[in-house]
Amino acid sequence: MAPPIDPPEPAASTPSIWTPDSWRQFPVAQKVAYPDPARLEDALGRLRALPPLVTSWEIERLRGYLSEAEAGKRFLLQGGDCAETLSDCRSDVVAAKLKILLQMSVVLIHGCKKPVIRLGRFAGQYAKPRSSPVEKRGDIELPSYYGDLVNRSPFTPEARNPDPELLLQGYLHATATLNFVRSLAGGGFADLHHPEFWDLEHLERSELPEGLREQYRRMTREIAAAIDFMEALGDAPVDDLSRVEFFASHEGLSLYYESAQTRKVPRRQGYYDLTTHLPWIGERTRNLDGAHIEFFRGIRNPVGVKVGPKATPTELLALIRALNPDNETGKLLIITRMGADNVLAALPPLVQAVRRADLRGLWVSDPMHGNGRVLESGIKTRSFDDITAEIERSHEVHAQNGSHLGGVHFELTGDDVTECIGGGLSETDLDRNYQSACDPRLNYRQSLEMAFRLSNILGRNV
Repeated sequence: MAPPIDPPEPAASTPSIWTPDSWRQFPVAQKVAYPDPARLEDALGRLRALPPLVTSWEIERLRGYLSEAEAGKRFLLQGGDCAETLSDCRSDVVAAKLKILLQMSVVLIHGCKKPVIRLGRFAGQYAKPRSSPVEKRGDIELPSYYGDLVNRSPFTPEARNPDPELLLQGYLHATATLNFVRSLAGGGFADLHHPEFWDLEHLERSELPEGLREQYRRMTREIAAAIDFMEALGDAPVDDLSRVEFFASHEGLSLYYESAQTRKVPRRQGYYDLTTHLPWIGERTRNLDGAHIEFFRGIRNPVGVKVGPKATPTELLALIRALNPDNETGKLLIITRMGADNVLAALPPLVQAVRRADLRGLWVSDPMHGNGRVLESGIKTRSFDDITAEIERSHEVHAQNGSHLGGVHFELTGDDVTECIGGGLSETDLDRNYQSACDPRLNYRQSLEMAFRLSNILGRNV
């Protein structure tokens, strides 16, 4: 039997002249209808005049790290809330996110023997796509809640009305979050000389199994000893080991918000989206002829794109070429969200097609969004075992097809929420502390246990 022939790729259209606002001429998925266009433009004008949230050199530094991850020299850990809320812009909430990302990263460093890029879903994850533009309760129908960047969660006409002032509120809260993150990172919060301090009160929590607690303690002792040895040899400057870098990311759902902070910077070519280091495009907004692809194809930032089980090789190749037209390394994250039951059938054709086309991109597994389930009670949850299975199967597919899994993308929190089953929680536990504003997240214990599972998976090839 003759081998299957790939369908021809659609003819490439000539790209339009790109500007930060050229997306406005394209169909907008997840479009929000602001009732007062004049108020919207006034808010955008003020947002454009504000200083950037991140710098181009930080963005280029991240691109360099992602290039190394594509070459197998680093691993990407991306994680944080499904949807930030403005009310969660508090020191304890932000610090808890950093602590769990630190702890997970040190587990991964120990297991896969390579540096880890820490990319938070924070300082801008204020907007979320919705399956329906309206929500109905009884006889009342109102706009859906699109996150604190767009409208407010209470089910009232006033709260659900899109408010352009929230674009500015999102900016200000993102600024406060990033300032706090930078202060902590620069002030010894993540000093690699004392990884045991990263545990703080977390290791005393009763719900953390003693075996997991001791495994982490043993590992941090080994890392501390290795750092002492490196410094004794003079191979690692002290300053390099007293700081850990964090980068920020969010879904670039609101193109009003993203484009208002997009600009040229001195001594660099092109435009940078300075709301974050790395924005990504969701599964619902990645239409090839849509506004999101048009906007994100024109910026210098690295960009992620979510790809689900229904994506075809032809479609994926077209997306990659649109978002990374010069085929650069460090420019594109291909974030697969297949669902554990779909990975073995849906992922191999995509990996094979990208390899045959010799296209660049970092393969990242999002094991959260394809594994949602709704219980009879109506509660949304995810299974810890399904999440683990998707990662393991994705790793196997890449290994079998001459590729490699370069990163993971989690929705998680450093708090003791009860939103995902498994990893110490059953269905009966979910109503104990279910706090998510949108989708279920891994809690502290589940996140740390997931890091050990992932470390074991990645460590097989070390």
